[in-house]
Amino acid sequence: MLSILQAEFALTQVLDRPVTGRVFFEQVIRENLDIGRPGQVQLIFDRRVNRRTPGRFRTRVITEGVAPSLHVDYKPSRIKQYHKEGQALRTETTINDTRDFGVGRLLRNLPELRRIGFAANRRMLEIEQISHDCALGEDAFQELQHPRQVDGQRAPALRFADPKVQALLQALVMFIFVARGFTNQELRQATPCCWACIPATSHRGA
Repeated sequence: MLSILQAEFALTQVLDRPVTGRVFFEQVIRENLDIGRPGQVQLIFDRRVNRRTPGRFRTRVITEGVAPSLHVDYKPSRIKQYHKEGQALRTETTINDTRDFGVGRLLRNLPELRRIGFAANRRMLEIEQISHDCALGEDAFQELQHPRQVDGQRAPALRFADPKVQALLQALVMFIFVARGFTNQELRQATPCCWACIPATSHRGA
């Protein structure tokens, strides 16, 4: 029976202004030098990453003698992104071991691999879009500063001028590269100055 040793899934987006596109891609590279970190790789490939996950988690940028390209690895599989022939942005996901994604090697599994590969391409682009166009609109900013109901649960206002809010945001930044996430207890321990000034009678949403 035929089996799959390697599968590549590519997305090519032709740019209407190639020169501007080259400048854009170089900006994308600069803004995403951390995209090879475990937390980002976990998002892109939709696979759990922990300290026992094999491989080197890094971002490789190749520029010497070639068109600049961005490389992200997950085990033996990888994503490569580059400015193709000065005309398009090309994102390629290459899967070298299907079993890393819970899929067998038989040819009948190609549709599932195709779904996984193109989904990784899309998530890569979504992460880059967030980093490239991350400005928060005035309406959204104002909305955050008022309490609201989310799925029947009260969400308090996030008043950015409040020192307690600033302490909380600083604590959240500490966990940005923790692939497993964090607990409420860990967050409270990271913000002792913030939580120390909150009365014991305050409810959890305060």
